[in-house]
Amino acid sequence: MRADHEGEPIALWLNSIGIAAFVLRYRVAPYQYPCALKDVQRAVRYVRHFANDYGINGSKIGVLGFSAGGHLTTTIGTHYDSGNPDAEDPIDRESCRPEAIIPCYPVVTLKPPFTHEGSRMNLLGVESDPVMVDALSNESQVTPDTPPTFLWHTADDEAVPVENAILFASALSKNKVPFELHVYEKGRHGLGLAEEDSHVATWTSLCGTWLERQQF
Repeated sequence: MRADHEGEPIALWLNSIGIAAFVLRYRVAPYQYPCALKDVQRAVRYVRHFANDYGINGSKIGVLGFSAGGHLTTTIGTHYDSGNPDAEDPIDRESCRPEAIIPCYPVVTLKPPFTHEGSRMNLLGVESDPVMVDALSNESQVTPDTPPTFLWHTADDEAVPVENAILFASALSKNKVPFELHVYEKGRHGLGLAEEDSHVATWTSLCGTWLERQQF
């Protein structure tokens, strides 16, 4: 996510509703998979390990991301582990499974016709390994243990088709994972808090209510 648009302003909004927030600056191109995934896994472990020092609940960690960051959000929601109990570094002993994920106008699938080609190329290179394309098409990686999810998208998004969010929501439904999906009729890609669009801007209040219901 862009720190000046989809980073710090989002953290400040979360702060305004009583939720502590951290902005992750993860590795992007020229770095490729699994760098970004390792970064977010480490971030979740780190926050969980030092939760008492920060005065926060280490059993209530969520991950929120936009667009390609939304793909990373659905990736950590489907590619996590319980930690390595034998690790020398105590942080690596922590689970990296979040308790909630919030993908916003996310890239979810790496398969045509609905993927965002630039995101797939940045993640896996020009010649993408079909095995990795399958593994990182996160709609196919959902299980009943996938964290509760809040998704939103706009129906006329020309950059990342709304089918990405719908595919993920469908997979959550099939696996009986609690989720909430909001699709707005109109709105360009990359709206962030959507302060310029009063209709789409309602996503923050809806998400805040959902987070409260998840006991965040």
